[in-house]
Amino acid sequence: MIIRNVFIHDAIHKESRSGDILIRDGKMISVGGKVDTEDDILDGTGLHAYPGFVDAHSHIGLDGYGGPTGNTYDFNEMNDICCPQLRGLDSYYAMDAAIPMALKGGVTTVCTGPGSANVLGGTFVAVKLYGNSVDQAMIRPEVAMKCAFGENPKRCYKDKKDSARMTTAAILRQTLFEARDYMLRKEAAGDDIAKQPKFDMKMEALIPVLKKEIPLKAHAHRSDDIMTALRIAGEFDLKITLEHCTEGHLIVDELKKADVPVAVGPTLLMASKPELINKSWTTPGILADAGIRVSIITDSPATPQEYLTLCAGQAVKAGMDPFLALQAITINPARHIGIEDRVGSLEEGKDADIVLTDGDPLVSDTTVRYVIVDGKILVKNA
Repeated sequence: MIIRNVFIHDAIHKESRSGDILIRDGKMISVGGKVDTEDDILDGTGLHAYPGFVDAHSHIGLDGYGGPTGNTYDFNEMNDICCPQLRGLDSYYAMDAAIPMALKGGVTTVCTGPGSANVLGGTFVAVKLYGNSVDQAMIRPEVAMKCAFGENPKRCYKDKKDSARMTTAAILRQTLFEARDYMLRKEAAGDDIAKQPKFDMKMEALIPVLKKEIPLKAHAHRSDDIMTALRIAGEFDLKITLEHCTEGHLIVDELKKADVPVAVGPTLLMASKPELINKSWTTPGILADAGIRVSIITDSPATPQEYLTLCAGQAVKAGMDPFLALQAITINPARHIGIEDRVGSLEEGKDADIVLTDGDPLVSDTTVRYVIVDGKILVKNA
């Protein structure tokens, strides 16, 4: 297929350009310029092409659309405050009614996984929003290990007395110490099974974190929780991403020094708990202006997945540079979850995930005309 005569916004260059996009075998072969080919033609005259939008932090497919009658509680284990062995992909429901709604809004890729009830909650999975099963949708099975600070683990385990912020930090540290010891003993034993430590699924799950193969995905709203997350990551020499980062605008210098990716949101909701009191649409713009790599997230279903572009638009209204806001829902979240080689921008060789609109998608009256995933038209609203 070839998309003819479209305005191309590749999310890499600030200026758009007019041209064609050639797609073959689900990949973009040529982006821009004029292509002479007999492939099927989609006339893009007057339309704007953007990369499929990417959300770096969601619970779609796990926290099911429809409330208690759906699969609502499949995203949080409520019996164990420390469960790194869990995998989001094992709860992902590809038939979640929220998925086609998200796709109609131009969201083609999400990072989805466990909630924040536990200090360690398990791994997130990167998926395309199509297919009949997680096996069809999956890009990478495990992209990050969820950990949580602040009021959620405090609230969920208050009856078990594990409720202080310092308790949360201590549980995480102890588990990481134990996992490091387990890993070193396993490495020292080599192939000698008799010397191997007794198999421990929790410890096994943390080895990729300790080896910096995947980051800790740290749920942290308040500034003290953000700093605790960074402190622990430094102590164990771990990769980390900051999720929510609600008070990030209050500690800009510290975040700039830490030089870690941040995902800001959900902002399109009321302050439902004390640690959200300082939430602001200005946060992503302030952090981006400081040179910090920012993604804007919905935390779906906290904000419906299809409103990702609306959230970016609200950030622009609050002062964020429009191009940086576009990057915050395309290439930045793709980098945030480590799949930028496949999605997040309109570049040759990448997956043909393309959204065609009749205007700026960050403006609320713009209509998504086509959504193309892996070179296939999945949404048509002509």
